Amino acid sequence: MKKKDFMLALLVVIVWGANFTVIKLGLGGVPSMLLVALRYMTVLPALFFVKKPELDWKYGIAYGFSVGVLQFSCLFYALEIGMPAGLSSIILQSAAFMTPLLAAIFLKEKIRINQVAGLIVAAGGLYLIGKSGGRGGDSSIPLPALVLTLAAAFFWATSNVILKFASNKLEKEGKKLDMVGVVIWTSLVPPLPLFVMSMIKDSPQMVMSTIMNLSPMSIFSIIYLALGATIFGYGAWNVLLGKYEASKIAPLSLMVPVTGLITARIVLGEVMTPMQWAGGLVIIAGLAIANINFGRKETKISE
Repeated sequence: MKKKDFMLALLVVIVWGANFTVIKLGLGGVPSMLLVALRYMTVLPALFFVKKPELDWKYGIAYGFSVGVLQFSCLFYALEIGMPAGLSSIILQSAAFMTPLLAAIFLKEKIRINQVAGLIVAAGGLYLIGKSGGRGGDSSIPLPALVLTLAAAFFWATSNVILKFASNKLEKEGKKLDMVGVVIWTSLVPPLPLFVMSMIKDSPQMVMSTIMNLSPMSIFSIIYLALGATIFGYGAWNVLLGKYEASKIAPLSLMVPVTGLITARIVLGEVMTPMQWAGGLVIIAGLAIANINFGRKETKISE
């Protein structure tokens, strides 16, 4: 891999890792459902610059709903009710294990032995984190927040399978799915359901008051989530996937939890218990095991 491409991948990983801390900062002034809705509303102007992908509308709606409405509403609400940003960046990676399982059920894809081994190892890490959740104190994790974060991972995995269905259909026609186009155009789906959910959860008066009185930090959070984590993140990642094999790019995403933990520690001052650290490290180890590609040479970074 060329050095400039490696640096681009590293920047994406940093942006995605810091994403969880930025969500926490945004939630300080904007309720969870409304924050997700405003994130997607800020993405919508990109529709004028990105070509509409060749995606069947039913897959587009299903993907937009599973990612934008279900995944992010669960994740943002979990962070709102007490899920630490650093740990959420780790636990959300459980989607990497759930995706192969769902693909095996619905797409009849084979599961590799190392994916099963990684899942078992990661399950041990989740157990350690769950066991530490109810101990009380500043580092305790509310059980509903932990469950919601796992639910977010499940809906992320579901969206991956939906995209795989759509991609397989296009491949039969000799076409390729444009992921950047998918991310941008399916952003039409989440805003309305999320605004309705926010009005039910927080009241129409609070929604209007929040929108009319957005703080500089809230505006920064919305812009970062929309332009940084969504448009830049997915756009750059898609460019890298177009240049290199997925087996060379995907493992770099293992650094997202690392940058997530570091950012949360520096910016938010989050402190985890020894058991939570152990659980997080075990999950990262499980991710590494699941991403092992036997028989492949190590990726070399060149100028």
